[in-house]
Amino acid sequence: MDSDSGELSEGELSPGPEIFNSKSLAIQAQKKIVSKMATKVMANMLIDDTSSEILDELYKVSQKYTKNKKEAHKIMKNVIKIALKIGILYRNNQFNQDELETVEKFKKKMNQTAMTVVSFYEVDYTFDRHILSGLLNECKDLLHELVEHHLTAKSHGRINHVFNHFADAQFLSVLYSPSGEYRLFLKKICDGINKLLDEGVL
Repeated sequence: MDSDSGELSEGELSPGPEIFNSKSLAIQAQKKIVSKMATKVMANMLIDDTSSEILDELYKVSQKYTKNKKEAHKIMKNVIKIALKIGILYRNNQFNQDELETVEKFKKKMNQTAMTVVSFYEVDYTFDRHILSGLLNECKDLLHELVEHHLTAKSHGRINHVFNHFADAQFLSVLYSPSGEYRLFLKKICDGINKLLDEGVL
């Protein structure tokens, strides 16, 4: 098994002594491809323009905050990997009824978080880093619950890596600073989120 994602490694062409399942093998292969190809180019092929623009701004913000281009790239690469892997599982009907309920909870929590992100930007003096950090951490917990039986410890580590960065209270304080140098990035992020909310994507 691949230590990176828990899928088949090169040369491991059959699922072993278990009953052969072509659909399961195909899904594993798809996830393996995602692991190898989760670059910006691949992402742009698989997500809409608005989401891509938001990711671009989040990358710029992350690079500026961490002062580390490699770290910012890794954070965004993990965002893409997580999203694509969950999308593959969802499209291939791999979630049971309880997990589908978790999907709905996650969608509602993401919607609430997205509206809060925008509201804190648009309405002066409403920003509360603890509220926003709490919402993001609730999203993180729901994702862990959703993929518990589907993805490996390394994927759970990717989820932690992404949310520990964006839910960090200090990071959020800098991002929302009224007179700060991040204001233009935040405006573009919120413009994109508003568009996704209007279109019913979030």
